[in-house]
Amino acid sequence: MDIIKILKQDYQRFPDNQTYSIYAANVYFQDPLNSFRGVERYKQMIKFIKTWFLNCRMDVHDIQPLGDTIKTEWTLSWNTPLPWKPRISISGWSELGLNSDGLIVSHIDYWHCSRLDVLKQHIISNHK
Repeated sequence: MDIIKILKQDYQRFPDNQTYSIYAANVYFQDPLNSFRGVERYKQMIKFIKTWFLNCRMDVHDIQPLGDTIKTEWTLSWNTPLPWKPRISISGWSELGLNSDGLIVSHIDYWHCSRLDVLKQHIISNHK
């Protein structure tokens, strides 16, 4: 299993048809808004994104294996289903921890902006 190749493919079609078999059953997920454990809960989060985020796009800038960790740099953007449909953009990075079987046991996302910056994008329209 070439996990880097799978991740690149998953990011290209995010949030559709993700490969959940690369995650351990009790994977730990954390981002600036939530944290939880379990691949089933991770699937629910992706389903939420798929349902509520419009024109969702994940641009991957870099993927680097670093021992038992994979670091990805990315920008996630979407339109929020508010009447003015603001375009939201968050750039950040993920650190994916691997177990001895090569499965992802932790997926921790970090943002290059604050939660307040993301909220402001919803209020201040960036289109004319």
